[in-house]
Amino acid sequence: MAALTPPVCDFGWPAPTFSLRATDGNTHSLQDVSGQNGTLIMFICNHCPYVLAILDRMIRDASDLQAMGIGVAAICSNDPIAYPADSFDNMARMAEARGFPFPYLHDADQSVARAYDAVCTPDFFGFNAAGGLQYRGQLDASHMQPAPPGAKRDLYEAMKQVAETGQGPRDQIPSMGCSIKWAA
Repeated sequence: MAALTPPVCDFGWPAPTFSLRATDGNTHSLQDVSGQNGTLIMFICNHCPYVLAILDRMIRDASDLQAMGIGVAAICSNDPIAYPADSFDNMARMAEARGFPFPYLHDADQSVARAYDAVCTPDFFGFNAAGGLQYRGQLDASHMQPAPPGAKRDLYEAMKQVAETGQGPRDQIPSMGCSIKWAA
């Protein structure tokens, strides 16, 4: 399995809007999930070993960022026909079992992943309060294995900086993961 990495951050790029069904039974828009100090949109899925390796730390960091006024949402855009583990029902099971503190959204027609130019799972998009992209990097040094204890919390530190200053760090290490599973 070849790992993909997203392009470098395009600072100031505006967050594309969306309105997607979530595993909590509601429909959420970008406006609904945006926080007063910024917004983090995470493209993830249920089956990717890169996502599974960071899931606990991703949930921890999302909760910590929400406490700072950063809105957080996760989006699954994978083709559920070819990858049944990423079906809406399985998304709902994972969100409940893992206690996601953020909405887990289903991009059924993959239009949101295309609008964001999402490349892999995980792919993180950190926006400031004005909706301009400030971070498109990794959660931490994890890949298919969790990072060692005490590893730098790249995403958390970057989004904390965004919340405090409106600007993300200029040096960012891209995320790495499995490709978005596009429908045929």
